[in-house]
Amino acid sequence: MRLLVGLGNPGSRYAGNRHNIGFMAIEAIARRHGFPPWRKRFHGQATEGPLAGERVMLLMPETYMNESGRAVQEAAQFYKVPLADIVVLHDELDLPPGKVRLKTGGGAAGHNGLRSIGAHMGNDFRRVRIGIGHPGIKEMVQHYVLQDFAKAEREWVATLCDTIADNAGLLAKGQDSTFQNKVHLAMQAKGFLGPHKETAGDGSAKGAAGKSERA
Repeated sequence: MRLLVGLGNPGSRYAGNRHNIGFMAIEAIARRHGFPPWRKRFHGQATEGPLAGERVMLLMPETYMNESGRAVQEAAQFYKVPLADIVVLHDELDLPPGKVRLKTGGGAAGHNGLRSIGAHMGNDFRRVRIGIGHPGIKEMVQHYVLQDFAKAEREWVATLCDTIADNAGLLAKGQDSTFQNKVHLAMQAKGFLGPHKETAGDGSAKGAAGKSERA
């Protein structure tokens, strides 16, 4: 079993928030690949089915962001999923909007969902870091991530979630570099990432500000 987890906060109040782009992406994967209806399991909403020849569970914790680790740990223990087969999709302040980077392990960088998973299970799980940009001021971070995407942003958000879904089989097969490259090239081809934007904001200049506490 592979475990793909989208991070967010439950309920209609948060559904359109920047912080919920992990939920949006995992829901797009379920739609694109015809997964069965979601059902309540493991302190969240879950569905499972085949993806690129692998058995995969999709999970959206409903514990609120700062307790996400409870849901992920319970699902992983039930199916005996090793950390290397857990992929967490989450919002990333230190990447420009529409940019996606893959990494394994590392710290939480102020992200309470990642911190919770790390506290319950250790940090050596795989992460799909989905860029949402940074408000530019440390004190604005919490307000920014708990705001809905602006109307002007919704086209790239929908396109990115669909592109992630199109290539999700590569995540299931552990082909993270290929996944990252294909998503980047697709977003670039559709005009959402310029040829010189691929390294902008990638974890350096804004890194310290991005480590502010998030909900």
